[in-house]
Amino acid sequence: MKIVVLDLCTLSRADLDFSELESLGEVEYYDVLPEDRLVEAIGDAEVLLVNKAKLRRDVIFGCKNLKMIGLFATGYDNVDLAAASERGICVCNVPGYSTDCVAQQAFAFILAHATSLCEYNASVNRGEWVESGVFSYFPFPISELAGKTLGIFGYGAIGKKVAAIGSAFGMRVIVHTRTQPADCPFALVGREELFSESDYLTFHCPLTEQTRGLVNKDTLAMMKPSAFLVNTSRGGVVVEEDLADALNRGVIAGAGVDVLRVEPMTADQPLRRAKNCMITPHIAWAGLETRTRLVSMVCENVRAFQRGAPIHKVN
Repeated sequence: MKIVVLDLCTLSRADLDFSELESLGEVEYYDVLPEDRLVEAIGDAEVLLVNKAKLRRDVIFGCKNLKMIGLFATGYDNVDLAAASERGICVCNVPGYSTDCVAQQAFAFILAHATSLCEYNASVNRGEWVESGVFSYFPFPISELAGKTLGIFGYGAIGKKVAAIGSAFGMRVIVHTRTQPADCPFALVGREELFSESDYLTFHCPLTEQTRGLVNKDTLAMMKPSAFLVNTSRGGVVVEEDLADALNRGVIAGAGVDVLRVEPMTADQPLRRAKNCMITPHIAWAGLETRTRLVSMVCENVRAFQRGAPIHKVN
């Protein structure tokens, strides 16, 4: 079985072992390719494994031998599912592989804001502690998480993990979710209450027509001036111009974002120079252990397909 892997450079810094995948068939690897080269690269492969390559209708219909598309991701909005279904191509994602790492990144943002960690590190590197004359100087605000309200939009695996971490810090956790969970030990609240009561508000939801542009000038206006917002879900959940404006005008105190509407970041991205905005380059999922787990789970998807019993099928 011929297997083609696209987007290799988005998965590995030469730090992953692909021998498990190579035991399943003849594997060809490519880095990020322009869309007009995808059909040529995929060629006569039966299995295509991608991360974020755009698999539009013309690509899917142009690859006549293709039988399976496997994603190195949970999201699959880069694949034309309707076209794949028309062709009888099985599309499989990888749910749940990045729960721990994404939850960790959300709290990295939260802790950096609560402790002014980046500001203190920069200050010390500028020599300001040397010059201060005191054993402990604290020109930047520091606050405890205990007793603060942590709002969570979305209560899937990642939302649950973030809630558990927040609870361990002694935070009051409130949750807004589309479906009512039977076993949620935290207060379930409406959307307005979530925005208005949260000291820290974090998003762990898919990008759908219901969540697109959810964070906008109207919902931001509901928030406390001292509130901090975290987005590690999808860039489209946020109207970036509105968030930048809210940060620059002090409507909220700060934000940490790992995802943007257009990636890689463009030079004119409005959040790039917004006040009190931390941005990381879509790396909340990218821990070494996380990526190792991801490759192993993709291999299991391929094995299941080869057995004629596909798992994690999304179409």
